[in-house]
Amino acid sequence: MEKQKARLKENKYEEVIDELEDKLEEEGVSDEEAPVRRCWRYMSKRKDQLNYQGAIEAELPIGSGEIESAHRHLLQQRLKIPGAWWKRETAADMAQLRVMRANHEWEAYWQENAA
Repeated sequence: MEKQKARLKENKYEEVIDELEDKLEEEGVSDEEAPVRRCWRYMSKRKDQLNYQGAIEAELPIGSGEIESAHRHLLQQRLKIPGAWWKRETAADMAQLRVMRANHEWEAYWQENAA
């Protein structure tokens, strides 16, 4: 696992995909029982999203931990205010506004959409 993570961080994803391909489960095995095949397929279809080296150089997060933390902080904190309730059709709009503000795009959004 550490070897593969190091390869990904150096944008050597083709090596990771090739090694996974060598370990694919038999064709008769269902996808539910074939984690290597699922991983291989997932990575093979997303090569354009595997620029981990560029993300690291840009000091961007490459793990899911920060995203999950932001989900709790940005979305749940606002949507779970005691006594508040939200309509399903407006909750997504509220979430987008919260993310926009966290990404420092708040002023630009309102300037663009000023009537």
